[in-house]
Amino acid sequence: MSSFPCILRAWNAHESELRNYLRHHSGDAHLADDLLQELFVKAMQQGKQFCTLDNERAWLFQVARNALVDHHRLGREVVELPEDIPQPERTHEPIQALGACVKRVLSELTAEDRDIIEQCDLEGVKQKDYAAIHSLSLAAVKSRLLRARERMRARMSTACQVRFDEQGRVADHVQR
Repeated sequence: MSSFPCILRAWNAHESELRNYLRHHSGDAHLADDLLQELFVKAMQQGKQFCTLDNERAWLFQVARNALVDHHRLGREVVELPEDIPQPERTHEPIQALGACVKRVLSELTAEDRDIIEQCDLEGVKQKDYAAIHSLSLAAVKSRLLRARERMRARMSTACQVRFDEQGRVADHVQR
């Protein structure tokens, strides 16, 4: 295992410091030792990637901190809920109707507006990637996307009678 020497070197340099950190924050020496062992295993699992870290100490402490957080999350008491709690009705019809409205309104937008909304908002293309693909500046893409969203919002307000709340979220709409 070629990664072992760099891991062992970092471990020897920081083990006592990590143990003290874990003991201080957990308040339990046995738990700290268990978490320290898990930390060592995680470092070993990193293999060659561990040797390429810029700051091995920072990585070790971040993983130690995450181990403490995970332990505290898992240690919370769970209260069982009674089985006779009524379940809310699950209806997807309004959401499906709004989805149909979104499709219809998208088809009514200009090709430029439809393309930027579909790619950036629906397909998850990053704005900087969209800018590079279309030979635009990032500022131009942000501006075009903002204007396209405003036009779509206005169109949805009239075509689907969508109402928005103060935060800009859909509050209500009329199915058609």
